[in-house]
Amino acid sequence: MKKLSLFLLPVIIAFTLSSCGPQYSKGTQGAGIGAAGGAIAGQAIGRSTEATLIGAAVGTLLGYIVGNEMDKYDRQQLNQTYEYAPSGQPTSWHNPDNGNSYQVVPQPAYTQPSQPDRPCRKAEILATIDGRTEKTYTTACRNSVGQWVLQN
Repeated sequence: MKKLSLFLLPVIIAFTLSSCGPQYSKGTQGAGIGAAGGAIAGQAIGRSTEATLIGAAVGTLLGYIVGNEMDKYDRQQLNQTYEYAPSGQPTSWHNPDNGNSYQVVPQPAYTQPSQPDRPCRKAEILATIDGRTEKTYTTACRNSVGQWVLQN
């Protein structure tokens, strides 16, 4: 039971941070999502409390970096990827303003039973920022005007 509660603590904290309203920056929201993903990955790979905590810490950092570093150009490119890229096929771009580069592999679109008219897609993002390459995962859903919006 102790191991389960140590696993759930970072996940609960991450989901709480990532579900916060607009008063939090994209970096903070990305950190929350990254922490949750990292904790799950750490537990799945290492099957120990230490691996879960390390995964949460690494995920927090990666999520913050991607959430904070993506500017308008990058978000436009990401939106184009969600809209047009075939599932499982990588799409890449290099930001001419900040030198960052991204490779995104989108997954098939799906809908949730509670919102069947709102498709969503998950994607793996490989971001190279200041020469460091990091991997993170995102989910975007269409809003009421048809734009893809990253989910918290």
